[in-house]
Amino acid sequence: MLKDFKSFILRGNTVDLAVAVVVGAAFSAIVTALVKDLITPLIAAIGGKPDFSNLYFTLHGSKFMYGDFINAVISFLIIASVIFFLVIQPVNHLIRYSNRNKATDEPSTKKCPECLSEVPKAASRCAFCTTTLKAES
Repeated sequence: MLKDFKSFILRGNTVDLAVAVVVGAAFSAIVTALVKDLITPLIAAIGGKPDFSNLYFTLHGSKFMYGDFINAVISFLIIASVIFFLVIQPVNHLIRYSNRNKATDEPSTKKCPECLSEVPKAASRCAFCTTTLKAES
């Protein structure tokens, strides 16, 4: 049983996930500080409020802290932007760059000479106009 547990813990995807969670938590702290200390005051300077986290309204004695929600939305948008522009875009570019010289697959369809419809390559008759198709060699 301990051997199975050890193999489970040391599997690549389990370790990768643990590392991703730790790095994500650290990155979240950085982004939260960025939003709280730089972005929010910058936006607040335009709007006149120095800190969104103090914004709230009360309804029947309940306090609704919508300023914290605004800070969370700003944090989310910054995290999503950073991930998209600094991780997703470069990785997609590297994948396109590495696949640039690979041969493309042979097409699985051909055009009907009569109606120019796309038909399966192995078809002997067009499904659209019923023209008999020549076998490809």
